[in-house]
Amino acid sequence: MALFFLFFYTAYCFIAQPDLCDLQQRNPQTTAFMELRKNQWMKENEDRKIDQRWISLKSISMNLKNAVVTAEDPNFYTHQGLDFYNIKIAFEENWEEKKIVRGASTITQQLMKNLYLNPSQTPLRKWKEAILAIRVERCVEKDRILEIYLNVIEWGESTYGIEAAARKYFGKPASSLNLAEAALLAAMIPNPGIQSPHKKNPNLVRKKNGILKLMLQSGKISKSDYYRAVNQYVHLR
Repeated sequence: MALFFLFFYTAYCFIAQPDLCDLQQRNPQTTAFMELRKNQWMKENEDRKIDQRWISLKSISMNLKNAVVTAEDPNFYTHQGLDFYNIKIAFEENWEEKKIVRGASTITQQLMKNLYLNPSQTPLRKWKEAILAIRVERCVEKDRILEIYLNVIEWGESTYGIEAAARKYFGKPASSLNLAEAALLAAMIPNPGIQSPHKKNPNLVRKKNGILKLMLQSGKISKSDYYRAVNQYVHLR
């Protein structure tokens, strides 16, 4: 019975709306996560608005693009929505620790969750996220997926998208982010509400430096770039 249900649920996810191919040309006006946040503010009678400023991928610093891909999905340009190798590693580590210590969601999966789903960790929600990721990669280019992702994810209180984040934290456009600033913003992504640069947070700094080390190991930056960014003081707005 369970397999029967899973088969029809999978088929439904493949043929049902939304029209994911439309994302190749259309900029989403909102996301499921933004709407959840708006509903939360309404219930709490908080007068807040979403700060989001859409920009093209070419208007985003290469430092930021490389830092985010390195931190969130190093195999982004080679997988087809799901990173099966990373899924295997995550399963083995989580099984050994008897709890969730490592995730395996790709940037594509994270985007589908942000646009259409919710933050829950239920098996059906994760299954639908995976199916949507496979579907969208069939007709939307990688760079376009990355562009949408960088424009819609949360980067702190009321702040969505990299342009709003760059201006909020550094008072500059996303095109001008240096390596240290880019790595710091990439380090925020998993927990943007908690990992604020405006708070004294040694863990955020350690994660920033860890991302820089991964960028060095993957050949995205040189040793001199690495040491300069690790030791550079990041001026916050």
